[in-house]
Amino acid sequence: MALHVPKAPGFAQMLKEGARHYSGLEEAVIRNIGACKEFAHSVRSAYGPNGMNKMVINHLEKQFVTSDAATIIRELDIEHPAAKLMILASEMQDSEVGDGTNFVIILAGALLEASEELIRLGVTPTDIAEGYEKALEKCLEILPSLVCYEIKDYRNHAEVVKGIKTSIQSKQYGSEDFLAELVTKACISILPEETTFNVDNVRVCKVLGCGLQSSQVVQGMVFKRHVEGEVTKAQDAKIVIYSCAVDILQTETKGTVLIKSADELMNFSRGEENLLEIQIKAIADTGAKVIVAGAKFGDMALHYIHKYGLMAVRLNSKFDLRRLSKTVGATVLPRLIAPTPQELGYCDVVCVEELGDTPVVIFRLNGKESRISTVVIRGATDNYMDDIERAIDDGVNTFKGISRKGQFVPGAGATEAELAHQLTQYADTLPGLEQYAVRKFATALESFPKALADNSGHRSTAVLEKILEAHQNGQKNVGVDIDAESTICDALEKSILDLYVCKYWGLKYAVSAAATILRVDQIIMAKRAGGPKPRKAAGSDDES
Repeated sequence: MALHVPKAPGFAQMLKEGARHYSGLEEAVIRNIGACKEFAHSVRSAYGPNGMNKMVINHLEKQFVTSDAATIIRELDIEHPAAKLMILASEMQDSEVGDGTNFVIILAGALLEASEELIRLGVTPTDIAEGYEKALEKCLEILPSLVCYEIKDYRNHAEVVKGIKTSIQSKQYGSEDFLAELVTKACISILPEETTFNVDNVRVCKVLGCGLQSSQVVQGMVFKRHVEGEVTKAQDAKIVIYSCAVDILQTETKGTVLIKSADELMNFSRGEENLLEIQIKAIADTGAKVIVAGAKFGDMALHYIHKYGLMAVRLNSKFDLRRLSKTVGATVLPRLIAPTPQELGYCDVVCVEELGDTPVVIFRLNGKESRISTVVIRGATDNYMDDIERAIDDGVNTFKGISRKGQFVPGAGATEAELAHQLTQYADTLPGLEQYAVRKFATALESFPKALADNSGHRSTAVLEKILEAHQNGQKNVGVDIDAESTICDALEKSILDLYVCKYWGLKYAVSAAATILRVDQIIMAKRAGGPKPRKAAGSDDES
């Protein structure tokens, strides 16, 4: 008979076999801080225009080469529960502002790193968390006074380019002027008069070949595919859109047809063909020149489409159908029937063009205003174009921020340095243990100018000293100069501007994540649910 081994007394006794349980300062709090610190350090080297790229290979073995924190996080399957909290905060930042995900992770990591020293000195995690929240209140109070630039008219091309350039520069240093022009042109052309700006209305189409400078903005939509029939161009085209296949209709119910002679068979086939011709002729009679379908075009249908001189385009994605219907102002029809004039859309030109050796179908609207614009990116490799797309995405999100609240604070680490300087003075006025936490908050903010200097190859301590000295002399806009030997510059003069809302939400989310992690004193992990074992790495000799 097997010997019964009793479970260890205490909390573990109540849990199932295989469950894990950590508690206390050393086991839970310090362990969590360690994990978050490591994660923040890995992302920190990707911060700023000179940030290093990370090569991430996800669970589907797709490769990403990027310095964009949002992508790195999305593709890594992080398991640690505390690191997941930080990731949730940065995902919230991504959905709220669309930029500044790196900022949230680095700040949360720096705050936790600073708190570790205080915990070792005997300050309780609750006191530290309260001190951090007090420091955050002070930061959000100071932040409006740091606004140095505001865009009132967000249809003004030159002003918007100035505002968008910094967010693109941090991803694509050297190409920011060209990309900022493209993004601004795409965004302003689709800006509605009344309602708010929708990020989804700026599409990106990546076409391999040529170089980045050949990229362009198209008013309308671009699809990487060929037309179905022979007609490849239609001017001043009325467009009809179907979500079904354009083919001989299959009946809903199964039926049996009894044919007794060859004549009946001929008439039966001809009847089907005639019916299809009548349907396509009815579509042509409405004045439509282009048929777009979400499913296949039958051979017989293509024959009649060609006979009546119509253009046929097939789109596999229902989302693309929906966007196209919005662009051209058509209604998506679920059955092959002749459209009414109200259901037809309109487009100035629908044509097939070749970019490199890739055929693309372009629905172009020549008017100044269109509902959707597409940025066609050209580049040598897919990885490179993916990175350009992420930079454009950040630029478009910044424009969304401008259209809501066009206030900017100085970039290049100047805002963080000024907040750190003012927090240090504020800490001296506090009586309790919170003053230590507020001081550490200031130290955590100083990690941003240090990261920018480190990633640009400057000596970070020397650069930080210069910046803090300038801020003590009242120069609020002084930040890191990543190019010059002098290593510091006036961020406003150099037009290095960060969105006010990006900093506002970034500070909020980072502090709430850090405070939540600090207030955890027990980790209880239930036994994993059963299921197939994960695949072993190739060449692994692990038999367990």
